[in-house]
Amino acid sequence: MWAKKDNQLYRAFIFKDFREAFAFMTKVALVAEKMDHHPYWINIYNTVEIYLSTHDAGNVVTEKDQNMAKAIDQLL
Repeated sequence: MWAKKDNQLYRAFIFKDFREAFAFMTKVALVAEKMDHHPYWINIYNTVEIYLSTHDAGNVVTEKDQNMAKAIDQLL
């Protein structure tokens, strides 16, 4: 579930292994390019943490972030 954290949407995703985590990141990257909205993320082995905020709006959560979060959720 996405949570608001420091003016960002945040969610951690845990996968079976690095390969699954990286495959997920690849899918997210394609969605991000299509939406022209790129996340800040951290990957450590099987865990991917994603933070979403809109830089052009002063680094706050906007509808663009909500839409990106929904698109990411649909990848699971």
